[in-house]
Amino acid sequence: MPRSVNSVASRARRKKVLKLTRGYWGRRSNVWTVAKNAFEKGLTYAYRDRKTKKRNFRGLWIQRINAGVREHGMSYSEFMGQVHKKGIALNRKVLADLAMNHPKAFAAVVKAVKK
Repeated sequence: MPRSVNSVASRARRKKVLKLTRGYWGRRSNVWTVAKNAFEKGLTYAYRDRKTKKRNFRGLWIQRINAGVREHGMSYSEFMGQVHKKGIALNRKVLADLAMNHPKAFAAVVKAVKK
C-alpha cells in the first residue's frame, strides 16, 4: 500500500507560518526551515517580554512617584510607607498618573499622607 503523506495539510501548516513571518528580514520570511525557527524564537521572546513589560512599567511608576514626591520634600520609600500606614488604597499606577498628569490631586494625596 502506498505511503500517505497528506500534503494538503502539510502545505497549509507551512503557509500559515510563512504568512506569520511576513515582514521578517531576509530568508527568515520565505524559507520554511529558517522561518519556522525565527517564528518559534519570536514566540519565546513574546512570552518572556510580556513578563518583562510588567517589571518595566512598575519601575517607571516608581520613578514618576519618586520625582513627584521629592518636590514635596519626601522620599519614595517614606511616602509609600505612609500610604500603606494611612490605608490609602491607591496603587502605584494610579499614583504615578496623578503625579505626572494631575499635580494638584497628587499634592492633595501627599498632604493627606503627611498629616
